[in-house]
Amino acid sequence: MSKTQIADVIVPEVFNPYVIQRTMELSELQSSGIIQNSPELDALAQGGGKLINMPYWNDLSGEDEVLSDSGALTPGKITAGQDVAALFIRGRAWSSNDLAYVLAGSDPMAAIGDLVASYWARRRQALLFSMLKGVFASPSMAGNIHDISGETGAAAVIAGETFLDAKQKLGDASDLLTAVSMHSAAFTTLQKQNLIDFIPDSEGKVQIPTYLGRRVIVDDGHPVDTANGVYTSYLFGTGAIGLGNGFHPVAVETDRDSLAGDDILINRQAFVLHPRGVEFKNASVAGATPSNAEVEMAANWNRVYEPKAIRIVKFVYKLK
Repeated sequence: MSKTQIADVIVPEVFNPYVIQRTMELSELQSSGIIQNSPELDALAQGGGKLINMPYWNDLSGEDEVLSDSGALTPGKITAGQDVAALFIRGRAWSSNDLAYVLAGSDPMAAIGDLVASYWARRRQALLFSMLKGVFASPSMAGNIHDISGETGAAAVIAGETFLDAKQKLGDASDLLTAVSMHSAAFTTLQKQNLIDFIPDSEGKVQIPTYLGRRVIVDDGHPVDTANGVYTSYLFGTGAIGLGNGFHPVAVETDRDSLAGDDILINRQAFVLHPRGVEFKNASVAGATPSNAEVEMAANWNRVYEPKAIRIVKFVYKLK
């Protein structure tokens, strides 16, 4: 029987941009505005090097001066800082045997091709939660953490009042926090308390969950201490996480082991995913690019923006 092979249907220069675009479309964190892709970060991610340097100007400071006809103003100066992001280079390969096609009655490689984008959306989300674990383990981020899990009774539980206390960690910049991510158990608890509202999307087709006016993203990748009943949520502002899609010279590759009857699809990606304002120090990375376990290390992170400008708050609490 003649068989359409993966090389017949996967055109690398078409497939890879499609996968990248669909990956961004399928990410809830992307559609909520928490992760923002930009041409600037795309260019930086394609510029070479393991670390991406992003210089910035600090805000102006100092007291204003009273004008006088007998003295001159004292000129101040503007200072610069630098944020640093890591370049992540990841890959995955899938294969299928001809017999699987024959016995299943449908093409498994076609299914693999359709599912690649959703796979990468999940993996980037998993990387982000590993990253947040390391970011908030850094002592420099203590000012952006609201941990009530050690309190007693209602003071330790997520509720309108304690949530607003978490929001207040950014002070007069707290209105920048537009979304909250949480474990499904926390989401269900709030649903039972009738605290989750649903609003239609711009097309009126999808009902988006909100909590106290902030969009809710549900993901069981959030940290949970089941022994003590402690859960972690993150409050985010728009664009808190920057995304840059980089370049790999062989991003998509197909292969055929004719003797074994195996078709193989290989997909590689290079990208920047970075919490703006917290530099990646590359203090403990064994390979050419950081693993999920390595971005979880506190030693690899240091806050460079002022706490209000980070646009992320970690909220640790109990459900009852």
